[in-house]
Amino acid sequence: MKLRLISLFCFTNLLFACAMAPTDDIKITIQNDPKANIAGYKSYAWVGTAQLLNDPHGMWEPPKIDLDSEVQFLIDRELRGKGFTQTSSQPDLLIGYVAGVDMSVLEIKENPKSKLTMLKNVPKGALVVLLIDSSTLFPVWAGEAVANVNEKRPSEEMKRRLDYAISQMFKDLPAK
Repeated sequence: MKLRLISLFCFTNLLFACAMAPTDDIKITIQNDPKANIAGYKSYAWVGTAQLLNDPHGMWEPPKIDLDSEVQFLIDRELRGKGFTQTSSQPDLLIGYVAGVDMSVLEIKENPKSKLTMLKNVPKGALVVLLIDSSTLFPVWAGEAVANVNEKRPSEEMKRRLDYAISQMFKDLPAK
């Protein structure tokens, strides 16, 4: 019995570790309008999306997934989980986002062996989500996720990283 429990524990940990995507490079920033009562909003509608790409050397390869659909699906899931309803008629909030990739970002890196510093290309991606009051057209909430871009990531890992970023972004949004 004890051996069966240990085996089950090890298998569960192994399965969980395989399902997790690396997320330690994903940085989340949230800003709220301190005067806005986000819990008072009930409905939302999509207002638009934009994608930006800075790739002067043509290094970026688009992922094999539809990022627009994936981002909208995940944001819809988070908003519905908080009690918001999507509508096309007189929404309280307008939702928009911008996703971007900059393949020419340089960072100072230190060689751990020689302790010398050097510039290294570290492509970055960012996702900014805005919740906009539909009556004033002012943002009441903004979430930003910035992460390293690795175009060789498998599609499923990219989806898990995106899911993590959006879940973290919306985790403290007040529920209805």
